[in-house]
Amino acid sequence: MTRTAQKHKLVRDLAIIIAGIAGGIVIASTNGVGHILTATKGTIIVTSVLAGGFFVSLFTAVPAAVVLVELMAANSFWEVVGWATVGALIGDLLIFLFIEDSLNGDVQYLVRKIKKRHIRWFHSRFLRWIMPMIGAVIVASPFPDELGISMMGLSKMPLIFFIPISLTLNFLGILALGLLAGN
Repeated sequence: MTRTAQKHKLVRDLAIIIAGIAGGIVIASTNGVGHILTATKGTIIVTSVLAGGFFVSLFTAVPAAVVLVELMAANSFWEVVGWATVGALIGDLLIFLFIEDSLNGDVQYLVRKIKKRHIRWFHSRFLRWIMPMIGAVIVASPFPDELGISMMGLSKMPLIFFIPISLTLNFLGILALGLLAGN
């Protein structure tokens, strides 16, 4: 990718993040969530799963958090947390599989460009052990999951370990969101 293409991608991504934050503010201030809840009455499961799936991405975390808080206030707290956790796991799996398939090649390319003395650091046992741990902390935090999942994916964590870790951490993150919002 050329420098110009990288710059355009960065500008596009920043615009999407700003639009997501603005969308969350608009939804929260205009009773947009009330309209969403009215339109999806009786389908709290679908709405919770979709909001949970969008909650894990940097680009859609703010509007999804607003929807989740409102869903928790208007419905069974535990039902929303449970179904949103399932949606978050689905979102994380999509990110994890994408990273595993495409991002590893990009990282390997960058590593080849780094001077030889820095390459040893990337192959150290300590880094392979600590990267998934730091990634798990990021997934559990209120921050979007992409960086944490990237760290877990690049450390070649098997999917069989990733699924229960993601499920647990997303449950705790969504639960914390609901508790901090006062639900």
